[in-house]
Amino acid sequence: MSVVMKLIPRVYLLLSSVSLALPVGNDFISRDITTEGGVLKTTAIHNKEARKTQAVTDAGEFAVIFHTAADAAPRTVTAADFKASSPVGAQKGKEVILENPAQPLRIKVRYWSEPGQPWTRKQLVIHATSDIVIDEVKVEKLGISSAFEPYHADQMTAVGVAQWRPPLGQPVYTKDSALWMGLEFPAARNRVKDGEYTSRHLTAKAIAKGETWASHVAVIGTADDAVFVKDAFFDYLDRTRIRPLRLRTQYNSWFDFDTAVNSQKFIETARKVNDELVVKRGAPPLSAYVIDDGWQDNKADWSKTGVWPVNNKFQADFKNVFAFAKDAKSHLGLWVSPGCLFGSAPSIPAMKAAGWKTLDPWMSMTGPAYMDALEKRLIELTGMGFSFYKFDGVFGHLNQRNFDIPGFKGGEKALDQPQYDDAKERYLALGSERLIKTFHALHKANPNVYLVISNGAFLSPWWLQHVDTVWMINAGDAADGADRTGELVYRDAVYQQLAAETKDNTQFPIHSIFNHEPKKTTTGESADEFRRYLYMNVSRGTGFVEMYLKTPQLSAVDWDVLAEGLKWAHHVFPTFKRARMFGDDPTKGGIYGFTGWTDSRGYISLHNPSAEEKTITLKLDRAFGLTKKSMAGKAKWKLSSPLAGDAGGLPATPASGDEITVKLPPKAIRILEFSRVK
Repeated sequence: MSVVMKLIPRVYLLLSSVSLALPVGNDFISRDITTEGGVLKTTAIHNKEARKTQAVTDAGEFAVIFHTAADAAPRTVTAADFKASSPVGAQKGKEVILENPAQPLRIKVRYWSEPGQPWTRKQLVIHATSDIVIDEVKVEKLGISSAFEPYHADQMTAVGVAQWRPPLGQPVYTKDSALWMGLEFPAARNRVKDGEYTSRHLTAKAIAKGETWASHVAVIGTADDAVFVKDAFFDYLDRTRIRPLRLRTQYNSWFDFDTAVNSQKFIETARKVNDELVVKRGAPPLSAYVIDDGWQDNKADWSKTGVWPVNNKFQADFKNVFAFAKDAKSHLGLWVSPGCLFGSAPSIPAMKAAGWKTLDPWMSMTGPAYMDALEKRLIELTGMGFSFYKFDGVFGHLNQRNFDIPGFKGGEKALDQPQYDDAKERYLALGSERLIKTFHALHKANPNVYLVISNGAFLSPWWLQHVDTVWMINAGDAADGADRTGELVYRDAVYQQLAAETKDNTQFPIHSIFNHEPKKTTTGESADEFRRYLYMNVSRGTGFVEMYLKTPQLSAVDWDVLAEGLKWAHHVFPTFKRARMFGDDPTKGGIYGFTGWTDSRGYISLHNPSAEEKTITLKLDRAFGLTKKSMAGKAKWKLSSPLAGDAGGLPATPASGDEITVKLPPKAIRILEFSRVK
């Protein structure tokens, strides 16, 4: 405990008469706080980048909802319930101590920023003076009239195919002052109601007398223009994610073998993939070869043997499979279901009989026995050499989710009633915290590990501070469709539902979405058809390209095209950091596509899924995705294409700010590349 926190209450009463208004921040942003009258308040946020000031009216500054062991009735306290000390200097910021002898807690409020980073942070540190249980913390509670929620969905259902759009972990923006804000926690709820902005997370944290507990951290950042606040938020994500954005090209065993995979089949097929793509055709080595569902021993009692033991289809240490990966200059990855869904479900009864915490029908993400054992086993597997994990089945799957709610006795459908919303959110918060602990333990074991959370996850951008890629949600493993056009429309319609401002408007960068593609399961299509499907698929901008193949079905031409597409993915990958979707509704036959740009390069993909020729006009400006730097001085671009004929009829050297008009025949795909003319 700091010396400041030991000061007696009457010292705070003396300090409360001093009027203070102090900025906390840096050259990009500052936050004015005051303790005038003994009450802590934020009065303004200055966006120095856009030269805008956001006025802040008093809404309490924060709120802590808790109860005591003696009284289960919840109490709510805000800054107004305490006497505030004068802000004292702390590393890169200020700290304010709040006390009230009538309350069983003291609160330290921390504000700080990092030099050169266009954001500032805030955290509550709670010290219990009696035994208490924290139920909810609103780290921010501010009156901000121009704040709004860009994310439109609110769907936290237990039952329903592709009906999983929780309103969790999404940022809040401001209309005029070009600010973005939120809690740095995937299962937080950042809300705006009647001009009041709150960022909260639910918990069930018991704090014994004398103990201290810290909330999750709130962040507020800037953009240079309110029109481009999403771009600024994505830049922040890129700078704070746990590991840099990396291109992953992988083979996954699922389409080849389902759960019938074994070491001999896997090695033979993986060697075929490596020989055809890398050895014969010169594609860069794959990042990993992934053993999907089917390697785990479901007949063992996991409560006794340890969880996720290896069955007799593989060596216990995977020695021969690791030998192949080393020869292929690659690595190995594993499928794991944290909730024991799909092929791991038969392992649950023995753990349930042992008293481990289970749901109906899966494992709880908050059960200490199982989650501790899972973390231990994953660290063991990482020590063996596994550097990739696909965590499939976290809080449920495409059709059903489940929640650990104390005392609940009904069926899953009953959980969709509104009275259970907070209980569901609390489970997601507690489960996310436990998963995050494991993810960071794996990062410590191998700082280059690559983690994907798949079925049952949700698309909060703050997951990227803990994992590398998140499942796109609400889409099947294999894209439905009678042909390649139909498959693209199926998947791209989900992308648009996620990304379009008129739809969900999910604030999640598409470069870190897992989409279960590309797939190649037959050889009954022309090389051009497969090539254009593959390039369109890659152009979505995801840095995670996991191939799902029926390897014996592929012809020499198929391998040619696949190798070509992988080479293009490596070539164009630097532009994926700013990848975005544009255009009309794929399901209604409108032209749509994807684009991404750096200061010196760019690409555009276009798809006309209709049976009619259509035309689209595109303006090469910042709103389309060009960088601010590339717009300066009306930069010139050399236009080309990796596909024969696609650049025909278009200007050879368009400039930033120019419009280009492209005609597409029925069901046509075109790929365009741009390189800056020096």
